Amino acid sequence: MPNVAVIGAQWGDEGKGKVVDWLASRAEIVVRFQGGHNAGHTLVVGDQTYKLSLLPSGVVRGKLGIIGNGVVLDPTALLAEIGRVTAQGLHVGPDNLRIAENVPLILPVHPALDRAREAARGDRKIGTTGRGIGPAYEDKVARRAIRLCDLAEPASLGPKLDELLLHHNTLLQGLGADTFTKDALLAELLALAPRLLPFAEPVWQRLDAARAAGTRILFEGAQAVMLDVDHGTYPFVTSSNTVAATAASGSGIGPSAIGTVLGIAKAYTTRVGSGPFPTELTDATGALLGERGHEFGTVTGRRRRCGWFDAVMVRQAVKVGGIQGLALTKLDVLDGLPELKVCVGYARGGETLRHLPAAAGAQAEVTPVYETMEGWAGSTRGARSWADLPAQAVKYVRRIEELVEAPVLLLSTSPERDDTILMKDPFVA
Repeated sequence: MPNVAVIGAQWGDEGKGKVVDWLASRAEIVVRFQGGHNAGHTLVVGDQTYKLSLLPSGVVRGKLGIIGNGVVLDPTALLAEIGRVTAQGLHVGPDNLRIAENVPLILPVHPALDRAREAARGDRKIGTTGRGIGPAYEDKVARRAIRLCDLAEPASLGPKLDELLLHHNTLLQGLGADTFTKDALLAELLALAPRLLPFAEPVWQRLDAARAAGTRILFEGAQAVMLDVDHGTYPFVTSSNTVAATAASGSGIGPSAIGTVLGIAKAYTTRVGSGPFPTELTDATGALLGERGHEFGTVTGRRRRCGWFDAVMVRQAVKVGGIQGLALTKLDVLDGLPELKVCVGYARGGETLRHLPAAAGAQAEVTPVYETMEGWAGSTRGARSWADLPAQAVKYVRRIEELVEAPVLLLSTSPERDDTILMKDPFVA
């Protein structure tokens, strides 16, 4: 059976948590392969709501969770998250959570620099969560990161911290922020080592054995394609590659093992923080979508900006993200609206574009070209088959398929796990 990679097809917050939870029942291993605790998945299971930022969603279903080398790991945040879900009755230990030994760590210096930089930008803020994700990825590519495996070699930590602090303290001092001492960071890392090292292993070996045995693997992405550091609305993006190809490099498995790529998209569009948003609605309809959809970020708590479905952006995400099918979520939020609009192009300088430009200035200049569709009076909430959907809702979904050039494989009609219409199981070739 093939594996499945799940990625966001918009700007994140598309409801990946529910979809990954739903798919995890069909997999044996769930792998996080990029991002950090700047992403959040909310899972509703019975009367429990789990908010996960680092833990792979499969741990809720008793599956083996793996945090891959493409993640940047905040040890304190991970241990706090394990503590929260443990208090809710879940078991998380080295028997069901493994962490790549070469994963880079987020240290206290990273969020400090993140926040100091954002403050210095003034009204030109990017909208970072301030959790140190970007600075940690910078250290990784600059070859000065402290990795999980380094905690097993305490004698080498001092010199590594010297090099890291030479860089970061210089920047912090220049920004007028407090600096850090090696002794304090070293003491913190040595205290964390015995709690973290039992989870560490060369996970690429485990994944290679699982692939050879035909074990089903679910690769769980964070953020979304339009936040990809290369392909998104730069510079208002995250600091990692979010496309499906990263599932290979971020977990240590060959690209041929990724399998089916499932993109998650809402039936409308949302975005948290700064950056271009061509279909944003600042009127009563936008407010209604936000209220009905409970549009608050799992991690940030910030209200999401809301707008009409942008088929141009999702089609672009389908192409660059390698998406073979969509899971469309929150269709029920559109219930009762008399008419719906779908963006089918962008107007700029007297021409109509069929893609979002790469340059930030051009992105800010485009205006949406809409196609208007009739809404539906009936309810889609809780529907579990096509027969339960109003005719206009079916037409809306079919039109989205045409515009984004990808089939809808899953349709989610409420936050409840089982309120899902399955057209094709992504795990079945």
